[in-house]
Amino acid sequence: MKIEDVLRLVRKNISGLAPYSTARDEYKGALGVFLDANENPFENGYNRYPDPRQQKLKEIISNIKSVPAEQIFVGNGSDEAIDLCYRIFCEPRVDNVVTISPTYGMYRVAADINDVEVREVALNSDFSLPIEQLLATCDEHTKLMFVCSPNNPSGNIYPIEQIKQLLDSFSGILVVDEAYIDFANQNSVATLLSEYKNLIVLQTLSKAYGLAALRLGLAFADESVMQLFAKVKYPYNINLAGMEQAAVLLKRDVRAEIEKLKNERERLSAELVNIPGVLHVYPSDANFILVKIENARDVYDFLIAQQIIVRDRSHVPGCEDCLRITVGTPAENERLIAVMKNRDK
Repeated sequence: MKIEDVLRLVRKNISGLAPYSTARDEYKGALGVFLDANENPFENGYNRYPDPRQQKLKEIISNIKSVPAEQIFVGNGSDEAIDLCYRIFCEPRVDNVVTISPTYGMYRVAADINDVEVREVALNSDFSLPIEQLLATCDEHTKLMFVCSPNNPSGNIYPIEQIKQLLDSFSGILVVDEAYIDFANQNSVATLLSEYKNLIVLQTLSKAYGLAALRLGLAFADESVMQLFAKVKYPYNINLAGMEQAAVLLKRDVRAEIEKLKNERERLSAELVNIPGVLHVYPSDANFILVKIENARDVYDFLIAQQIIVRDRSHVPGCEDCLRITVGTPAENERLIAVMKNRDK
């Protein structure tokens, strides 16, 4: 799909939107006497408005992710980027989106907030992608398709060839949410950005980079699409303290931590599969494991009583009697295993 075709999918009011122009947008020169933004002039480190375009942070992220800075959006968590996808492309009560099921719940919440129909397509029993059914569910009003890969809560990643198949056949925007990509043994589909203009890739600094409290989500797409994100977002969506902390913490080399978590994921999976009552441990490319277990709610309550908190996914269609367990430190994982083994003693 050409970028011209992508831009034709944009809501007309967004295409013609004149964005709010901040004082920091209008003046980009050297430091001087700032009397333009009605700020408190007495310096305390945070009395001035932050860069609304987060240029320095984007340059750091660009070096880490190998994506040009002009193709990066930084949001208040990935949820902001998800919401912007709806606001930019979906006409309320007219357009629809297609998602897989089960998957991350914010796709539906954001759709409901924006009054956009969601068409869910159940994954296959092994959580693989039903490509033909996904495409058959689309119509002329389907603007977006969300695919979480590795998927939450199932943990499995989808082959890049399947993503390319969707991109080649879908006439809307494919949003691939890669919040857990750093834990997978597969490259990011961001490598396809130059080839596919109808691709938006979501990532986050909350998981592998350990910055969940800073709420920094990322979107990668063609520069023209990222310009739309910049136009629609609130002017100062990322605060200065968050940007400064991220710039410092992103200097850490997290590769050793990621490898340790991947090793712990495999160890935890191997231990859990031999515990009585565990019916199945699903393969995972994320930093969590989905476990099918007899009487999952009772096990969940038992673990809570032992001050071990996991996520009960039993009410999610396709995840009946399943618990989602985040991979913790070696000591935390050892405690979980010991408690589970001694549950009936």
